[in-house]
Amino acid sequence: MTAHRTTVRVIYGDTDNMGIAYHANYFRWFEIGRSEMFRDLGLAYREIEKRGIYLPVSEVGCKFTAPVRYDDLLVIETALDTSVRGGLKFNYRILKAEDETVLARGFTKHACLNGNGKLVRPPAFILDLIGKT
Repeated sequence: MTAHRTTVRVIYGDTDNMGIAYHANYFRWFEIGRSEMFRDLGLAYREIEKRGIYLPVSEVGCKFTAPVRYDDLLVIETALDTSVRGGLKFNYRILKAEDETVLARGFTKHACLNGNGKLVRPPAFILDLIGKT
């Protein structure tokens, strides 16, 4: 599966007193990238949850390489890491849209839970969607 790309503009509320994006916003941008990837594949997160599957974040990491500033247009690049067997792992790159400078790299790992909160393997409908069967 190739990396999915979506864009987002940094708003004033994303920044601190120095005009640099606050670190927690990167995790929000990761979620935007992941959600838009699923939506473009034809299955919004809402639909996954309607089918009784929840994907809570179990681990997250980010390496910041250059500052993100107010009004920057960002590209969120999201790719599935197919080496993970139980659950799902997504890798991200945050790029400056104007010149593709890498601003951050990160990942999220997700458990798969059923409606009762029990840990389950990723269901076939998700594996088929992401081409992991």
